[in-house]
Amino acid sequence: MSVESKWQEIQTNIAEACNSCGRDLKEITVVAVTKYVTVERAREALAAGIIDLGENRMTGFLEKYEAIGDDARWHFIGSLQSRKVKEIIREVDYIHSLDRKSLAKEINKRAESPVSCYVQVNVSGEESKHGLALDEVEEFIEWLKDYPNVHVVGLMTMAPHVDDEEMLRGTFRKLRAMRDRIRDKHYPHAPCKELSMGMSNDYKLAIEEGATCIRLGSSLVG
Repeated sequence: MSVESKWQEIQTNIAEACNSCGRDLKEITVVAVTKYVTVERAREALAAGIIDLGENRMTGFLEKYEAIGDDARWHFIGSLQSRKVKEIIREVDYIHSLDRKSLAKEINKRAESPVSCYVQVNVSGEESKHGLALDEVEEFIEWLKDYPNVHVVGLMTMAPHVDDEEMLRGTFRKLRAMRDRIRDKHYPHAPCKELSMGMSNDYKLAIEEGATCIRLGSSLVG
């Protein structure tokens, strides 16, 4: 199935989710997660009108960037080792996985201008997932004020991969509540207006619970 056909179906689903909760379709950014597909498939996404591409591994990111360059807006969505920051910092537009001080220090050191970052939060507390605990988020974001090249645009989480709708909604609601608390502090370095949450299996629920950025791999590009 072509990306264009999948994209049309997803746009319909997004519109339905927005209508169900009174949101504007324009509030939603869709990141095509291209980590398991070829450069050609990523180009197909661009041709369909999707400009945001996401990678979670260094080699995949650099391979796609070398082939596509600034025709896309680039999101690094995987765990990022501090020592690897220098390899992508001039190419990346958004980092979705800021979760520790050593990484923030390296981003600040290597970047030539402020980098848009999402602070990753492990809302569910699963050991297999990266991210700060909810009760660590406010202190961490306060600490970031001394790092001018780290600009916190929002919070990110990955919900448990389950069919329990209430568990998923609960995860998204907790992240939204934390986002609201940070946003309402009006930090210059952390406007924190965005919510990166929702993937192929749960993006409609995420939108209904406030997501502004959804990350779609299998349902969009395969």
